[in-house]
Parts: sequence; C-alpha cells; structure tokens
Amino acid sequence: MSHRHIFEWEGKEHEFDDKPAEWYWALGVVSVASIIASILFGNYLLAVVLLTAAFAIGLQAAKEPGVHQFKLSEDGLMIDHRLYKFSIMHSFSMFEHIDPKQAPILSIKTNSILAPHFLIPLEGINADAMYAFLFAYIDEGEHEETLIDRAVDFLRL
Repeated sequence: MSHRHIFEWEGKEHEFDDKPAEWYWALGVVSVASIIASILFGNYLLAVVLLTAAFAIGLQAAKEPGVHQFKLSEDGLMIDHRLYKFSIMHSFSMFEHIDPKQAPILSIKTNSILAPHFLIPLEGINADAMYAFLFAYIDEGEHEETLIDRAVDFLRL
C-alpha cells in the first residue's frame, strides 16, 4: 500500500452564503402554505414530509460548511480518513468556471450507492497535473450537473 500522496489539499463542502432573514421568512411562508394545503386536501403524510423537509432545509442553510482534507495517491482518493479506491470509481471530469477566481471542481462518479457522485473543489491545485494523474487510473466521462445540484444552487444552500 502506497503512503505517498501525489496531491494533498483542503476544501470546503460548499461555499457558505449567509442568508438574510427574508430568506428564512420566505421558507417559512412557503412551507406553512404548503402544509396547510396538504392538510386541507387530507394528505397528512405529505404535510409531515413537508414539515420535515422545511426543518432540514432551514438547518442546512444556517450550517457553516465543514473543511475536508483530500489526499490523492496511487491507492485512490482519501477524504478525511476514508479511502475511496480507484476500483469503485466509474469516471471523472473537471469543471472550470468562467470566473478565474473560482477554483476548478473535480467531479467523480462512483459505483457506490451511498456516495455516487463527488464534487471536490481544487483550491490551490494544478488541475492539469491532476487531470493527467487521474487519466492513468480512471476513464474520463462527460458529467453534467444533476437536478439536486441545480436545486441546491437555486436555494443557495
């Protein structure tokens, strides 16, 4: 087992966007209206699901993102203390932003049910060198933003 890390960096889970009070008020108004409508239509289970979802979205929106340690070696990708071997990785892609101030993002699709897609910020990393390294171990694939990614961007979570 190789212990030499080719690339090592830190990155946040996501960019934190401090929400104004109006954002939380809008979440509350839309949630309460939806819950009342579902109760009026007799769909009590949907009301419980909406209440739980609104609570979870509110908590996620207020939470500061965690900082993770990433290490890429010949064994695979280590995120904090968990190693993801190249054998479970299906493909990778690099997303680069129009704004040069934003770091590129490494997208990796895996065969794992619990972690099928990683989006990893490449702060302070030579993206071209990492591309060349990964290309030797994983196929490059065409990755697009998922519906969940778009919803998270839209809700500014």
